[in-house]
Amino acid sequence: MDIATRVYNHKWKIDPIVRSLIDTDFYKLLMCQSVFRNKPDTRVAFSLINRSKTVRLAELIDEGELREQLDHIRSLSLSRGESTWLRGNTFYGKRQMFRPDFMEWFENLRLPPYHLEKIDGQYELTFEGSWPEVMLWEIPALAVLMELRGRAVLNEMGRFELQVLYARAMTQMWEKVQRLRTIDGLKIADFGTRRRHSFLWQDWCVQAMMEGLGDKFTGTSNCLIAMKREVEAIGTNAHELPMVYAALAETDAELAQAPYQVLADWHEEHSGNLRIILPDTYGTEGFLKRAPDWLAGWTGIRIDSGDPASGAETAIRWWQDRGEDPTQKLVIFSDGLDVDQIEALSAQFAGRVRVSFGWGTLLTNDFRGLAPDDALAPFSLVCKAVSANGRPTVKLSDNPEKAMGPKAEIERYKRVFGVGEQERREVVV
Repeated sequence: MDIATRVYNHKWKIDPIVRSLIDTDFYKLLMCQSVFRNKPDTRVAFSLINRSKTVRLAELIDEGELREQLDHIRSLSLSRGESTWLRGNTFYGKRQMFRPDFMEWFENLRLPPYHLEKIDGQYELTFEGSWPEVMLWEIPALAVLMELRGRAVLNEMGRFELQVLYARAMTQMWEKVQRLRTIDGLKIADFGTRRRHSFLWQDWCVQAMMEGLGDKFTGTSNCLIAMKREVEAIGTNAHELPMVYAALAETDAELAQAPYQVLADWHEEHSGNLRIILPDTYGTEGFLKRAPDWLAGWTGIRIDSGDPASGAETAIRWWQDRGEDPTQKLVIFSDGLDVDQIEALSAQFAGRVRVSFGWGTLLTNDFRGLAPDDALAPFSLVCKAVSANGRPTVKLSDNPEKAMGPKAEIERYKRVFGVGEQERREVVV
């Protein structure tokens, strides 16, 4: 594929940024089915949050282009082939992962309206409505903003400049693959949909990893690419679930139990490698300290904030204290990874736990140093649930730089979950 020429010809409108409702992360569909079953009437609001304030999106991206892409997404529905793939494929060893009632709902879905305005050089983009519908806006909304920002930079380049840019990016990516293939026992998946450079680039990166890493590459979080390239769709659950469950809690006691209620509901639906704990929404140490015994029997833990090595050591101690064998457990690292960190973590935990990596933005959007003024460097953009049934959501994380929510509610959650001083870490992506 000649990506540079396709980019140069974007004015021909042959490449919509999001081309399918399954051009999203697999965990969103798994969570959506869980929400559809357990909390279908919850009303939520999602909002775009640009943590990188120096990237002034409303000054870079034309509002008309943004609306055109968002309106296109609202026109999408599942194709017959996509529906057949979801209904009949085997995911994580289970056939018919998605139930008929959920699939019937999904096949008739059109995403709900959005609200867009400009405020101080940024776009305020919000989505409100029923939780199962609104939650499916998150990934495509992020993909649109990230790619339109990239297109704004690329539009200033000529054809040969684009050819050289992509040749350098491909070379840089392949050099990473060559380093990764030397790691014994490596298991790594593409987690890069939400902040990718573009769909075409993510697809190219997946193909490069398939060829370069062989069975060390375990799959992609992107459902459309997984279907297209016939690789595993990878994903479990995310912070969204405990954030909304917590916001719905009526008392401090219910709030304290909300993260475990999420996993109790999940436990009813899934087994095996889908039973992965994401413990950091309100602090990993406190979560594990108060966790019910049945959670220790789950397959593993995903480390998504704070110092990754410290998080894994905490998990190992917790398993040992609960009488579990850490060498039989899975630790998935997924926070802002690049090759140096993957190499170091692989060496540190080899033989101590089963290790896997979800490689995100610095796989699918690493154009650092390749454009003038580093204008294509990745930045930190998220789209989060900000309220549920009119109540604000809160996220504390293991890194206070990622905390979100009203200040008074953040302090309340810290008290309820026993969160003390935390180490601040730069949020790169």
